[in-house]
Amino acid sequence: MTDIKDHRLLYFKGFLMLCVGMLAAALLWIEQPTLKTSSLLAISVWGFARAYYFAFYVIQHYVDPSYRFSGLWSFARYVVTRNSKV
Repeated sequence: MTDIKDHRLLYFKGFLMLCVGMLAAALLWIEQPTLKTSSLLAISVWGFARAYYFAFYVIQHYVDPSYRFSGLWSFARYVVTRNSKV
């Protein structure tokens, strides 16, 4: 499979991911409509977003500017390989 190059398709894919996340959050909240559930869901989303930012932006711009990740598996492989060399 090749990389997606069409900007319209990339925006559409991002929009679909946003819709999936919003639908999952809404279904979780509908099942348990409490302040605790919505707070934990918001913290979870925030935490995963920060972890994703760290994995792709912080590592590439501050830790190892020469390395480019193709996905989360690539990042995991990089972390394991880098730690085994140290």
